[in-house]
Amino acid sequence: MPVITSSRVLDLRFPTSATMDGSDAMNPDGDYSTAYVILETDTPGLCGYGLTFTIGRGNDVCVLIAERFAAKLVGRDVAGLANGGMARFYRELVNDSQWRWLGPEKGAVQLSIAAVLNAIWDLMARHAGMPVWELLSTMPPQALVDACDFRYLGDAITPDEAVAMLKALAPTRADRIAELRRTGYPAYTTSPGWLGYPDQKMRRLVREAVAGGFRAVKLKVGARLEDDIRRLGIAREELGPDRGLMIDCNQVWEVDQAISWVRELAQFRPRWIEEPTSPDDIAGHRKVRDGLAGTGVGIATGEHVQNRIMFKQLLQGGAIDYCQIDSCRVASINEIVPILLMAAKFGVPVCPHAGGVGLCEYVQHLSIFDYVCVSASLENRMIEYVDHLHEHFLAPVVISGGAYQVPTQPGYSIEIFPATMSQYRYPDGESWAESKPTPASSAIFAR
Repeated sequence: MPVITSSRVLDLRFPTSATMDGSDAMNPDGDYSTAYVILETDTPGLCGYGLTFTIGRGNDVCVLIAERFAAKLVGRDVAGLANGGMARFYRELVNDSQWRWLGPEKGAVQLSIAAVLNAIWDLMARHAGMPVWELLSTMPPQALVDACDFRYLGDAITPDEAVAMLKALAPTRADRIAELRRTGYPAYTTSPGWLGYPDQKMRRLVREAVAGGFRAVKLKVGARLEDDIRRLGIAREELGPDRGLMIDCNQVWEVDQAISWVRELAQFRPRWIEEPTSPDDIAGHRKVRDGLAGTGVGIATGEHVQNRIMFKQLLQGGAIDYCQIDSCRVASINEIVPILLMAAKFGVPVCPHAGGVGLCEYVQHLSIFDYVCVSASLENRMIEYVDHLHEHFLAPVVISGGAYQVPTQPGYSIEIFPATMSQYRYPDGESWAESKPTPASSAIFAR
């Protein structure tokens, strides 16, 4: 059986700040980056790949932490991980008493754990010859629940409830898989909406999105109200009355400010306001939701929600209308599956956060699994799509008619070309060698 023989973690960064890709009210100048994990085995051609996503400075911190966690996998049998060992390794990481003190289950430690666990799920799926969504869909419900973390969730959902939910939909899974293969999974695009784009570029990109079959577009807001009113007017003009429009302020508002600001923008009929205030403020999200009652604008949050317990509180507290899981913010599939199950139990649709580096590649698997095995519904559900950096992946997402096409290649769709690793490795890759980057040792303290 294959055994993991070595691990590597690379600091990869893409200079997206040069073109304002990814710019928003909170993050005006990000360079999309990843701590990229490679697990090698003694079987030729069998490796596991995983990443976590950052936007530049501090990526080196995630690399250092991920290196220490990934090294623990050397010598472990891949089949053993697939047969119960994954759950034990997950608990070994998140329960380490000294590392846990730096969290617990949040921040750079949590991001780094996600990178390593994502690589393990990729490796197990490759070993099984399946894409990750299919691996999850074919796991026995009890085995999948056993691999996941239901600690602190018992007042919202129990492992026995989770097993029952998965078993109830098992007989009709094949029908939903066949449907997705025919139609794809609905997508919306954020590509036109970056805050740093001039109006004419935004208008052109919205028009192109409509021509490409997208039924909804998301715009960044929150810097200046008059700018938001003008930009949303342009977007609604190009979208027409029937296509969806969403807005995202990336946490910059106080609670009362969020209510008053969004009421001004409600005339453009946005479907949701995303991250209207601090992602840790459960009560604040509920107050915003109550304050926007009657406007038709829902509340969406999840991109920066740090663990399953925070999601539990958002759902229990009636604070969100849309649950936005992120493939790297929480501790990989081991936490994401319980979040999907809680969202289904509370009747809240899941619309994952994506974009960045590899996030679209990841979340397609999660949404497909959600539809096939957990929610059995596409109502009010979409996957975010951003048209950046897909060319660096061996098996990138495929979008057709505004929908994600079902991935067929084994793994988690996250393997990056060797040439990309060489060119964008920080700080000595070709794209960075001529610049003068902040020394890694002091990067965390730089603005």
